Amino acid sequence: MATKEPESVYEISIEDAKGDILELCQYKEKVLLIVNVASKCGMTNSNYTELNELYSKYKDKGLEILAFPCNQFGDEEPGTSDQITDFVCTRFKSEFPIFNKIEVNGEDASPLYKFLKKGKWGIFGDDIQWNFAKFLVDKNGQAVERYYPTTSPLTLEHDIKKLLNIS
Repeated sequence: MATKEPESVYEISIEDAKGDILELCQYKEKVLLIVNVASKCGMTNSNYTELNELYSKYKDKGLEILAFPCNQFGDEEPGTSDQITDFVCTRFKSEFPIFNKIEVNGEDASPLYKFLKKGKWGIFGDDIQWNFAKFLVDKNGQAVERYYPTTSPLTLEHDIKKLLNIS
């Protein structure tokens, strides 16, 4: 029997950094910025710094940033979940949720990333190109924008404000 494909991110369960199952429906009515992250990437410092800035500015207005460690690109996220969480929370003082390490491409890709990549992304193709690819998800749980890994998180502010109905 075929498994029903999810119709929104809210129908997907994932593991948090402690390995506990978490239902994404807990983020209903929030705008989500979903990012595959890595601790040893050349883009780590700028991305975490800017993600923190966005989060502190918009978390009380309905933005949630969900960070998914991934080691598929240059072995730049080799640590355990505890090491990754410690690194992010200590070095960057990040307050947004860090989840269990996942794969974003291939047969073992997380169901979340399989869903996110289903959109009509044109030049992007299906695969995630590198660490820090970003998806903006609306309050209905639909991916509405996809950004290259090299896109600065702060440049997403206009799109985030639009989804949050902030002028």
